[in-house]
Amino acid sequence: MNIQEYFTRISYNESHKDADLQALTVIFQHHIQAIPFENLSMHCGETIKLDLQSTYNKIVRKKRGGWCLESNHLLFWALQELGYDVCILGGNSYEPAERAYTTEINHILLKVVIKGNSYIVDAGFGGAYQAWQPLMLISGKDQPQMPGIFRFTEDNGTWYFEKVKRKHCIPEQSVPFTDTPELGNIRKIYTFTLEPRHINDFQELNTYLQVSPDTILQKKSICSLQTTEGLYALVGWTFTELKYNYMEDMDLVQITTLTDEEVEKTLKDKFNIVLENKLVP
Repeated sequence: MNIQEYFTRISYNESHKDADLQALTVIFQHHIQAIPFENLSMHCGETIKLDLQSTYNKIVRKKRGGWCLESNHLLFWALQELGYDVCILGGNSYEPAERAYTTEINHILLKVVIKGNSYIVDAGFGGAYQAWQPLMLISGKDQPQMPGIFRFTEDNGTWYFEKVKRKHCIPEQSVPFTDTPELGNIRKIYTFTLEPRHINDFQELNTYLQVSPDTILQKKSICSLQTTEGLYALVGWTFTELKYNYMEDMDLVQITTLTDEEVEKTLKDKFNIVLENKLVP
């Protein structure tokens, strides 16, 4: 594994002499705009292994993406290589259908400490809940970014992460978008504690997510990538293009239903992914 090869993969060619916030922010943005959040392996009959070499080969050499366990693990390795004070944390994501957080940890995120300040760095949430910059770990403070306003609140050692959603502008010819928010609507994302974790703590979860028929990851093939203006998302045969703040406090959402042939073409054109095995969306 080679940090220069990782930099080439994320198209990062700036100086990184200092392990400071500025370099972290730029590397992070390159990472989320180059490496899709995707679970396509599960829908191609491939097994996802949770070890660094496998993740590195898949994402860096084969130019694939990965889900949180892979993308954040790779970022953890890269930040360690660059001399950052970084550790792995575990999160419990919010299930809108259940209106509750999961009882078991099912998400991995990173905490980076720079000059005594802690930041949450998470390249593995994908979709519209992906932050674009490191977030300062501070309770009750609004942190506006291009995707929206993010906020942490802390209660008795448990941290809650949420986002204020914008309205959606959907052109007429597009199919309706189910998750239309009202203005100022809060979307809960996940909770976490600051207890440091090791990647091996997630081995069981990695296996479970690949075999449990109940998870959204089993039910749908997902691929999303942050762009300079918003994001691309391919869920099953549905391709969504989102442009943030298209009008004041409103995001533009364009939705297209694809054929099987178009799915393969879209993966190549929009996500730079060429699969080795046949995808069953």
